[in-house]
Amino acid sequence: MNTKTFLPIAEALLTKPTAPFHEEAVREEIMRLLSGCKHVNLKQDEFGNLVAHYRRGKAAAHFAFAAHMDHPAYVGRKFLGGVPKRYLDKKAATQKFGAFSMWDLPPFQVRNQRIYSRACDDLIGCSVIVAMLLELEKTGTECSVYGLFTRAEEVGFVGAIQLATSGLVPRKIAIISLETSSQKGGPVKMGAGVIVRAGDRSSVFDSGVTIQLATNAQTKKIPYQRALMQGGSCEATAYVLYGYRVGGLCVALGNYHNCGPSDKIAAEYVSLDDTLAMTQLCIETAKVSQPVDPQKQLRERLETNMEKYRELF
Repeated sequence: MNTKTFLPIAEALLTKPTAPFHEEAVREEIMRLLSGCKHVNLKQDEFGNLVAHYRRGKAAAHFAFAAHMDHPAYVGRKFLGGVPKRYLDKKAATQKFGAFSMWDLPPFQVRNQRIYSRACDDLIGCSVIVAMLLELEKTGTECSVYGLFTRAEEVGFVGAIQLATSGLVPRKIAIISLETSSQKGGPVKMGAGVIVRAGDRSSVFDSGVTIQLATNAQTKKIPYQRALMQGGSCEATAYVLYGYRVGGLCVALGNYHNCGPSDKIAAEYVSLDDTLAMTQLCIETAKVSQPVDPQKQLRERLETNMEKYRELF
């Protein structure tokens, strides 16, 4: 995945207004971007979540990549999403979009290898999934993988819970949550690569899925970091509660939820290089036809090493 291919996708999505329970513009743009993919089947559940299933060839699906379509915003006079009161008290300028208002910030800018937006969280994750599906279609890759786009994450994973209980995604599928996560939430550095997320503030993710992601990154020489990002909770926690094996990928996020320095509302930003790395890791993971058992590999390696010392037992 390269800059020239990814940025138009990101711009198309990040420029769409969104709020919890008002994700229509983003959902419609996702559907438009994927409309030419004959191997992508799109379904919408009763709640308005979107499920994209890419299938080409006979391979079984093993993974689903999930991102949410909303961002903190004013719905009517009520603010929905996690922003400290001291920021709201400043009454920063907003822009109205029908029933909701977003901060009056640039929707999309690229400067110094960073993407700035009023809503990186989680439209960057949505962009990565769309880019993955478009690349698989373009290259004729034979595999099967899901893309999940959910509503109302910012008020408690409402869309993810609705999707998890809908039955649209088989329980055998491992769900990998894609996020932009505050770089204050773990020992990570923006620009150092995609983050293989071992967990969040509420959950520790499936070790097998986590090792699989790290192994894929190492094998394909994709820059990555590994950390327990405990600055907040993500949708992976919701899927855990409803019986799914989960993993997590994220990129470090600046000005989380538009909370900038000196209690001022500011554009969020992410590293373009990190985002491209996350996209490539998703593509490579989607191609895995038969997931290895990373824990088995580690056990065998340790047991082989142990044999060298058997005479000392």
